[in-house]
Amino acid sequence: MIGRLKGTLIHKQPPWIVVDVHGVGYELEAPMSTFYDLPEVGREIVLFTHYAQKEDSVSLYGFLRDGERRLFRDVQKVSGIGAKIALAVLSGASVDEFARLIQTGDVTALTRIPGIGKKTAERMVVELRDRAADFATGTSAPIAGMPADAQSEATSALQQLGYKPAEAARMARDATAAGDDAATIIRKALQSALR
Repeated sequence: MIGRLKGTLIHKQPPWIVVDVHGVGYELEAPMSTFYDLPEVGREIVLFTHYAQKEDSVSLYGFLRDGERRLFRDVQKVSGIGAKIALAVLSGASVDEFARLIQTGDVTALTRIPGIGKKTAERMVVELRDRAADFATGTSAPIAGMPADAQSEATSALQQLGYKPAEAARMARDATAAGDDAATIIRKALQSALR
């Protein structure tokens, strides 16, 4: 099992990153909470990883903080929730915010995360409430650098998170301010969706 990677970040485009470790490029899927804090391409990076093997595929997920990885794993223990929804949870809310939503039983806010309906949100509250206080604290800050077309990149990332194309485009457009990079637009769009 692969638990941690240290190498050079050679590609990043939500939700995928590629890390070169001594000549081997590891492709990982990562939540937006990790993308917000990624260094520039070409810089060294250390990621906590989660290796998942299914009948027909193998996946590797990357996280900058161990608390994010623990939450990713805990959310998947809820019946009916897989990796896609677990990534959406981390992309839609910080670890602390998600813990608060679970502790307060805010089903309405949880249903604003793509892929989570009312029944799933209620199940999450019931099954995770006892563990919510144990979720590690973690904050996110935007990454530096302005991509060529930040709004388009943000729209694409929101679609990867499960939003319909028209909804993703509207969310990105409404969240875009002059000078914003894609990570900032995505963060503002996801925060707005939780309100």
